[in-house]
Amino acid sequence: MPFIRVDWFPGRTLEQKRELAEVLTREFARIAKCKPETINFIFTEVSREDWGRNGKLFCDAYEYENDQKA
Repeated sequence: MPFIRVDWFPGRTLEQKRELAEVLTREFARIAKCKPETINFIFTEVSREDWGRNGKLFCDAYEYENDQKA
């Protein structure tokens, strides 16, 4: 029972999630040679305040392509 987990910053639309769910399922099943109905997935939206890299939080140190410009 494959499980795909996508951790990312908030900002994607429901339509983007639907498309990713379809494509990830189809391609994973093709490559892994398993039935699509056995594949589970979850999208986890993590705030930039709760995600870090190299000792710094993303909210403090990194720009992100989905950031809203003031």
